[in-house]
Amino acid sequence: MEITATVIGAGVVGLAIAAELSENRKGVLILERNSSFGQETSSRNSEVIHAGIYYAKGSLKAQLCVEGNRMLYRLCESGRIPHRRCGKLIVATAPEEEAVLLDIRERARENGADDLKMVSAREVKALEPNVKACAGLLSPSTGIIDSHRLMRRFAARVQRNGAQMVTHTTVSRVEKCHDGRYRVHVAYPDGEQDSFVSRWVVNCAGLEADRVAGSMGIDIDACGYRLHYWKGDYFSLDVPAGYLQRLVYPVPQANHVGLGVHATIDLGNRVKLGPDATYLPERNLDYAVDTAARQAFYQAARRYLPDITVDQLNPEMAGIRPKLQRPGDAVRDFIIAEESSKGLAGIINLIGIESPGLTASPAIARYVADLIAARE
Repeated sequence: MEITATVIGAGVVGLAIAAELSENRKGVLILERNSSFGQETSSRNSEVIHAGIYYAKGSLKAQLCVEGNRMLYRLCESGRIPHRRCGKLIVATAPEEEAVLLDIRERARENGADDLKMVSAREVKALEPNVKACAGLLSPSTGIIDSHRLMRRFAARVQRNGAQMVTHTTVSRVEKCHDGRYRVHVAYPDGEQDSFVSRWVVNCAGLEADRVAGSMGIDIDACGYRLHYWKGDYFSLDVPAGYLQRLVYPVPQANHVGLGVHATIDLGNRVKLGPDATYLPERNLDYAVDTAARQAFYQAARRYLPDITVDQLNPEMAGIRPKLQRPGDAVRDFIIAEESSKGLAGIINLIGIESPGLTASPAIARYVADLIAARE
């Protein structure tokens, strides 16, 4: 098969891009280092369909989240992907936080998420009897999704379109050929190596996206492409089904290192708390839940769930987010860059695709497809 476009990474974003590109192109190839798709960040998250509330006006995160929210609901309905438009409450647990809710609502409006509504303490209690708050901000467009079924849907579309997925394959180097195409060097678990030529290379390698960009000859420090790993632990909450009807979030942390220890529900009505945010300077893939964090989770959650006990918290899972910021750094936007300015026409790098990457995935796919179409 002559390779037209190579997509590196079969997380939810890579799958969405491969599905989009293969709609009207032959020779699309997707490479994945694991045994199957979606085994890292894409399967270790809160499975939330975000509304586009927190992000800076004009940012890719804001634009692609708002677009992706609408696209994702349509995709779920047409593709019978399990989901629920359950809504979300952002709660002020102290009077001084109420002004922050107003700021969040204004930022959401600027981003196009214009259906948020301020609610009083009494209204919060009517909506969620187990939640205590001074005031709240209700987001009816926030929801939850079965992320595995979404990825299966994208993977099925990739296969139906005639694209190929190759697993257990690590990209070691990408070099530019004299004719403007790219030779992609790969390695397999048994030590065997191979290479092939591709017209387009789309790097959405998630946790390893900066390394892949570096293998293209890009100075990742000079370009601001270096990633930093942040671990997020989750604890399940042993409460009766129906304890919460909506997601419940506290006012977010400074610099959006995380959105605070929030309470989410899944499609089976189980309640999870998390994630927290722990910096991993050594970039180790540590997926063991820190059980010592249980007390801190409890103290954080009981601010808005006052009736819970620490014994109701049980270790659930952990995920790792590929952020572009270290502790103390300002929040960074997604990087989605067609690299002609670096002498690498035909390379598209996606770096720092963390939350709201799941929500934004169909919009990111359309964005990348448009970048390619404009230069074909």
